[in-house]
Amino acid sequence: MPKMKTKKSASKRFQVRGSGSIKRGQAFKRHILTKKSTKTKRQLRGSTAVHKADVASVKAMMPFA
Repeated sequence: MPKMKTKKSASKRFQVRGSGSIKRGQAFKRHILTKKSTKTKRQLRGSTAVHKADVASVKAMMPFA
């Protein structure tokens, strides 16, 4: 049986909180910001939780988290 390995790209993008939910950064805030409204950019600040439909696949990528 081979070793279980963590997908390193997933470990850099996601963090598991103490409650078990998975934290992710917001998308659409890296470039082409001039055409986005101030309201949109403000609402993209911070981080959010991974959607419940995607939690299983993220946990599969990070078996030790």
